[in-house]
Amino acid sequence: MHILRPQFQIEEARALAFAAARGFGVIVAADERGPRASHVPFVIQRREDRVIVQLHLTAKNPLVALADGNRRFLLIVSGDDAYVSNDWYASPDNVSTWLYEAVHFSGVAHLAGRDDNRAHGDALLAVSEARLPKQPWSLDQMEPGKRESMLASIRVIDLVVDEIEGQSKLNQHKSDEDHVAVADMLARAEETGSQRLAAKMRARRPTLRYGLQSVQT
Repeated sequence: MHILRPQFQIEEARALAFAAARGFGVIVAADERGPRASHVPFVIQRREDRVIVQLHLTAKNPLVALADGNRRFLLIVSGDDAYVSNDWYASPDNVSTWLYEAVHFSGVAHLAGRDDNRAHGDALLAVSEARLPKQPWSLDQMEPGKRESMLASIRVIDLVVDEIEGQSKLNQHKSDEDHVAVADMLARAEETGSQRLAAKMRARRPTLRYGLQSVQT
């Protein structure tokens, strides 16, 4: 990841928290034909002093064969993004841009044994179900035959992370006047992602005088 400005960089602890809260990303690796990618849910684990991103793919996915314990994989975790028009700024002669948040995890991918499939499924469901306002659903509630058939159809991959990069591009380098002008425009947008970015911008400079429009938190 190219960090555009030092003030955009997300420190490691916050990058881990951001990715854990999202729980979904794009896993990428390259073979002789070039890059291959899949969209995957994941969980983040700590094993001794290492960060492990654990994910699963269908057994027939070409990425499974690439998780050989030597090849490097990249996991891209994206957050909200929003377009900013140049005439939204208070000052003249700005450039239209995109605001966004994203984290990259890089490391060597290892194929886990099939005996790990159930534990991975339980861990992934525990995290995912906890985000919903209901009683958690678990694999124990599934008909055993169907559950075992489903678990047998996946392969679990452990990405042993050795590099964490994060970027939160929220116009931190702009003046207070431009910051307020853009945050207020995003707050009035129909897209909830734009509203969430506006809330984060306002939280960075809470003492400024913003418009009265409500934003998503």
